[in-house]
Amino acid sequence: MNTSNILKSFSLIALLAAALAVPVLAQPGPGMGMGAGMQNGGPGAAGPAAGGPGARGMKGMRFNKDNTAGWALMTPEERSAMQTKMRAVKTVEECQLLQAEQHKTMEVRAKEKGVTLPTPRQNSCDRMKARGLIK
Repeated sequence: MNTSNILKSFSLIALLAAALAVPVLAQPGPGMGMGAGMQNGGPGAAGPAAGGPGARGMKGMRFNKDNTAGWALMTPEERSAMQTKMRAVKTVEECQLLQAEQHKTMEVRAKEKGVTLPTPRQNSCDRMKARGLIK
């Protein structure tokens, strides 16, 4: 086999390998759900799996756009602070009070921005109670 045929073979193999690798590289990576790294307050924020501040062993309990009023209107710092506060509540009443305060704050912010405050799809307090995380 001459050098020209060997180079063609290597080129063909490299091209085939690259074509097979593209779909694998196009798959989303772990941990970035919710887009733009906004889950759990953004990149580097301490989440329940990390045992961050206030996590209290709330494995799998996440506070996000599905269960926090005004999530999209909050800064990453405000989201992180809200998560920490929610993880610190011990009773359903505390949780509901915190949610009500948060909702009022976000209603004002939504009105200032001329947008409608979406209703969360889930109630964090109900889910936390069902999981035995609060009484």
